[in-house]
Amino acid sequence: MTAGPKHGARAAKAAATRERMLKAARQLFVENGYTATKMQAIAAEAGVAVQTLYFTFDNKRAILKELLDVEVAGDALPITSLDRPWAAQALAAPPADMLRQLVAKTAEIHDRVAPILEVVRSAAATDPEIAELWQTNITQRHTVMAVFTGALAAKGGLRGGINALRAADVALAIMAPEIYLLLTRDRGWSEQEWAEWAASTLARSLLTECS
Repeated sequence: MTAGPKHGARAAKAAATRERMLKAARQLFVENGYTATKMQAIAAEAGVAVQTLYFTFDNKRAILKELLDVEVAGDALPITSLDRPWAAQALAAPPADMLRQLVAKTAEIHDRVAPILEVVRSAAATDPEIAELWQTNITQRHTVMAVFTGALAAKGGLRGGINALRAADVALAIMAPEIYLLLTRDRGWSEQEWAEWAASTLARSLLTECS
C-alpha cells in the first residue's frame, strides 16, 4: 500500500517542523553556546511547544548530535560521507587532484559545520556526553582521511618515510575545523584562500614529487 495524500502532507509538515527546530537550535547554540541554550529557548525560537521539541528529540544532546550530522552531510539522508558520489569521484582521481577535490569538499563542509563543531568542542570540556560526541567526530574525520591516504599509498603517491596512517594524521591536523575557523573567521581569509593553502600544504607534506 502507498501512503495517501493526508499521510504525505503530515510527513512533510513534520519534516518541516523538525528542520525549523534544528535551525533554531543552530542559531542559539552558535550565538549563546550549548550550556546556556535551554530547550525552552529553542522551542520559542522555532515557534513550537516545548513538549513538541522533547517529543521529537528527547533532549538537548540529541538535537546537537542530529544537527551535527545534518550539517556535515548537507542534508538529512542517511548516507555516510564515503558513500557519497563526491568521494568516489575524488578517490578515482590522480593523487594531486584527489587532494584538491578532498580539500574543496572539506571547505564546503566546514563552511556549514565548523561553527557547530566549535560549539561541540567548547561544551566537551564540561559535559562528558558532548566530549564523547566530539571524540566520535574526530574519529569519523580521521576515518575519511585514512581512506584517502590509503588510496594515495595504493597509487604510489605518498612520499617516502610516511605511511597512510601517519598521512591521515597530517591531513586531519591541516584540515581541522579549528584551523579553518582560525584563518577564515579570526584572520579574515576567504574560503578559497584556505582551500588553496590547505591543498598546497597537504601536497608538500604528503605527495611524492612526481605526483
